[in-house]
Amino acid sequence: MYVLDTSVLSELMKRQPNETFVQRLRRQPSETLYTTAICVMELRYGAWLRPDHELFWKRIMQEILSRVQMLELDEPSALLAGDMLAHLKRVGHPVGLEDVLIGAIARARGYTVITRNLRHFTALPHVKVEDWCAAS
Repeated sequence: MYVLDTSVLSELMKRQPNETFVQRLRRQPSETLYTTAICVMELRYGAWLRPDHELFWKRIMQEILSRVQMLELDEPSALLAGDMLAHLKRVGHPVGLEDVLIGAIARARGYTVITRNLRHFTALPHVKVEDWCAAS
């Protein structure tokens, strides 16, 4: 099971998305693909910064969000996120709260985060991470 991070979901909205990512995504059964409520918030924020925000948001809903299942922030994920934040603070490696929450949601379920932001997600303890945009 895979959690698609905002960085790869937004890749799909580009005029020419990364072909390696698109091909890998097409090979995955849809029931194995998830995103998080946190990613939806980030996509919504990004859409509303654009002059064509309403049209762009509709496109995001139709082309992306309708094709993945959404995971909520539940109590086990919230507890893991708190642990991860404390760990990152102790080791002096700050990571944005959004990425910590996404990583915790994935880790709590044993899922792998698919992202282009390896620097942040690989810093999260015990979170499985892959970059499907990189050539294999």
